[in-house]
Amino acid sequence: MAINHLEGKVFPLHRDNVDTDQIIPKQFLKRIERKGFGQYLFYHWRFEDDGKTLREDFQLDTPKYNDSEILLGGKNFGCGSSREHAPWSLQDFGFKVIIAKSFADIFYNNCLKNGILPISLTEDTVDALFKNERKADVYKIEVSLESQMLCDSEGLIAPFEVDPYWKTMLMEGLDEIDLTMHYGEKIEQYEKQNEVSVLGI
Repeated sequence: MAINHLEGKVFPLHRDNVDTDQIIPKQFLKRIERKGFGQYLFYHWRFEDDGKTLREDFQLDTPKYNDSEILLGGKNFGCGSSREHAPWSLQDFGFKVIIAKSFADIFYNNCLKNGILPISLTEDTVDALFKNERKADVYKIEVSLESQMLCDSEGLIAPFEVDPYWKTMLMEGLDEIDLTMHYGEKIEQYEKQNEVSVLGI
C-alpha cells in the first residue's frame, strides 16, 4: 500500500531497546504468510499469562488508542534478531509509520522493505512529541513523505530523512518484487538473448 500523506492517531511506547522478541514473540513465528501476526503484537505486554486477559498497564487496546496508525518509540527500536515478522506484526495491526529516536539497522531496513515508514528524529523532538501526546485527548501527527515533514496539532514541525530509493518505493506502494516486474520485458529479452548464445545460434 502506498504511503504519501498520512494523518494518523498516535500510540506512545515510551521505552528504549524494544527488541523484536518483544514486538512478536518467537512462539508465533510458525506462520509462513505475512498476515495474522497483528493479534500477537507486543503479546507479553498486552496480555496476562492466560494469553486472553488484557493487561491494564499497557493501553494499546484501549479506546483512546484504537486504530492508531503511528507508533512513537524511544532509542534503538527493533533491536535483537533480524526477524521480518516484527514489521509484519506491526503492519498487520495497523501501524504505517514508526517514529523513534533511533532504530536497529536491520529492523529499519525490514520496515522499508515491507511498506512501513520508519522516521528517526532527535531525542529532543521525540521527547516533545511524547509530551504533546500526554496533553491531548486524541493525539494525531500528520506525515508528508513527499515533503519529508511531519507536524502535530501543537504546532511542532520536524523534517525527516529518507533514502530517495525507498521514498519512491513507499510512495508508489512497491516492493522489490514489484520493482523487478517493472523490468519484465528487459529481463525476457535478456533471457532470450542468453538462450540464443547458449545454443550457439
